[in-house]
Amino acid sequence: MQAVNQTAFSQFLLQGLTDDPELQPLLFCLFLSIYLVTILGNLLIILAVSSHCCLHTPMYFFLSNLSFNDICLSTTTVPKILANIQRQSKVISYSGCFIQVYFVLVFVGWENFLLAAMSFDHYVAICHPLRYMSIINTQFCILLTFFSSSISIVIALLHTLMLLNLSFCTDLEIPHSFCDLTQIIKLACSDTFINNLLLYSVASILSGVPLSGIILSYVHIMSTALRMPSSEGKYKAFSTCTSHLSVVFLFYGTAFGAYIISAITYSPRNTSMASLMCSVVPQMLNPFIYSLRNRNMKEALSNLMNRIASLL
Repeated sequence: MQAVNQTAFSQFLLQGLTDDPELQPLLFCLFLSIYLVTILGNLLIILAVSSHCCLHTPMYFFLSNLSFNDICLSTTTVPKILANIQRQSKVISYSGCFIQVYFVLVFVGWENFLLAAMSFDHYVAICHPLRYMSIINTQFCILLTFFSSSISIVIALLHTLMLLNLSFCTDLEIPHSFCDLTQIIKLACSDTFINNLLLYSVASILSGVPLSGIILSYVHIMSTALRMPSSEGKYKAFSTCTSHLSVVFLFYGTAFGAYIISAITYSPRNTSMASLMCSVVPQMLNPFIYSLRNRNMKEALSNLMNRIASLL
């Protein structure tokens, strides 16, 4: 294949899920519904946490940041998908594609760290309750959030700058509905050894370290909970972690599923579907998981909805 310098073209082509014109209106309605539910659900979580004084705790501080991150991640991909379906176009500009890659990496990386921070919060609350206020204080929460977001920004910037050094083939079709870093690297005709090395090294660290922290936290939590003398204490400890564990399984489960599907299938459509579900489904379901399983959150949401109804 003929290699061209990145300045010789101005756009990539996103293959999307299907070329069938009869399915495009259905896909548009589906993704629009997913996006609206994601935005509304996560926005309600943020408003409930900020307006209800009982939720001004570290756990809900991290939850509101997670909701903000989910809004941003969904906004990075879904509006472009909707625009392309509406215009019956597969085009995304060169700069637009690289910007999308950058922000997807930022928010996926940040979500990893936020889930780990929430597990650490549960660990301290259950295993070291007397030291909770001294360890998980406001300053610690802000610093941890700033530190995790900064790491995600730097790593995403590094990946994006490395992409700028690649030359691409004349075949610029991406078998996804959005710009995926691994797929863009596969389109390059120049040497991608450094890019792939950086990709897998950083992915292992960015996912492995937070996931290891989550697993280690819950090992200690389970050990502490099982040693509690009362069944009520055990139930309270496990119920506190149920929502977070559900979100963790959803996030890492869909990511692992997308990786397995891309590894065992030769169908670009199946790979695209798996990758898309990984990037939009957890963000849509997270608000439901936390609002349905958490009594304080249900109460805060109920109060918020009553305030909104009284203003209408």
